[in-house]
Amino acid sequence: MILHDYLPSGNGYKVRLLLNLLGQPYEYRHYDIVQGETRTPEFLHKNPAGKIPVLELDDGRFLSESNAILYYLAQGSDYWPEGDWDQAQVLRWMSFEQYSHEPNIATSRFWLTHLGLNEERKAQLAGKQAMGRAALAVMDDHLARHAWFVADRYTIADIALYAYTHVAHEGGFTLEDYPSVCRWLDRVASHPNHSPITAE
Repeated sequence: MILHDYLPSGNGYKVRLLLNLLGQPYEYRHYDIVQGETRTPEFLHKNPAGKIPVLELDDGRFLSESNAILYYLAQGSDYWPEGDWDQAQVLRWMSFEQYSHEPNIATSRFWLTHLGLNEERKAQLAGKQAMGRAALAVMDDHLARHAWFVADRYTIADIALYAYTHVAHEGGFTLEDYPSVCRWLDRVASHPNHSPITAE
């Protein structure tokens, strides 16, 4: 398989982390999204939305959207639980990540560490950070009562939420305000075959 990705991306990191946890070999191809390398005709053939990550399967098919890729790769593994309820809970937290978490925490990080703040972004940043803190508070409340997000085990729900949470400080968030989140981050990072966001 070939992973078409941008190394600093948390969405791409989700996929790299799961591939490493599974011991699944893959080829890595880097695209600089800031320089528009995902807007070329060649890349748009892989994903018309012009976004990374894209997983190119051995049969030539292309799968985009990070959480869809996690779902595909996790089937039959320890990271996808059995039972309708637990599977629905994984999807619930992955939906929360895409709707309440990523648009605020990841966007704040991207603006502050990659794009910089123009007047429009500066006007929106405080609101994004407030909504990001609200998402972290929801996570902290859940993790105060549970070691993991679903089924008392490490699943792709944890992977989806870990990717941008562990670098949230780069978006101006104070993770020490969320002690249960911090303990969970340590649990994820100590898992065998864990890999950092900087690793291809």
